[in-house]
Amino acid sequence: MKEAVHISGVPLPGPDLQELLVRVARGDQDAFAAVYDAVSRPVLGLVRSVLRDPAQSEEVAQEVLVEVWRSAPRYQPSRGSAMNWVLTLAHHRAVDRVRSAEAAAAREHKAALLERTPAFDEVTEQVESRLEREQVRRCLRTLSELQRESVTLAYYRGLTYREVSELLSVPLGTIKTRLRDGLIRLRDCLGVSA
Repeated sequence: MKEAVHISGVPLPGPDLQELLVRVARGDQDAFAAVYDAVSRPVLGLVRSVLRDPAQSEEVAQEVLVEVWRSAPRYQPSRGSAMNWVLTLAHHRAVDRVRSAEAAAAREHKAALLERTPAFDEVTEQVESRLEREQVRRCLRTLSELQRESVTLAYYRGLTYREVSELLSVPLGTIKTRLRDGLIRLRDCLGVSA
């Protein structure tokens, strides 16, 4: 059994962290208690340095330790020390929490912007529609009787040019000319650009 090397230079009695993780992977609760004692402070310190919020840091540290219990079988000693593996889990979890908080803040900001968007105003729409209809009626009164009659039949009654021609007993070419001239005058009266 290897002895763990510590900054103080004093080895801790008992198995090292790597061996403890191997035992945790087999479901050994006593080994997990020893892992917990060995890593809980460094995990909390790392998480707190990322999150800066003590309450959230404690919550994330707890999540990390639960993850250590669940994912101990995935630990591979050939890829690094046990402490580095645990601290990597802690760092990833803390960064995920920061990103999640930022995403939530962005969603709340978007929702607030949507709430500030003016709601559809039915009364305003009705007034605008009424004003537009009145302007069209006023402009229709500026057309000659023949133009107004042709435009009304074609656009308000839905008749084709040929049907307007037959109904008024006027050649088709004349109806097309009346409609074209009438629509040009309406466009100019309404101020619509071509």
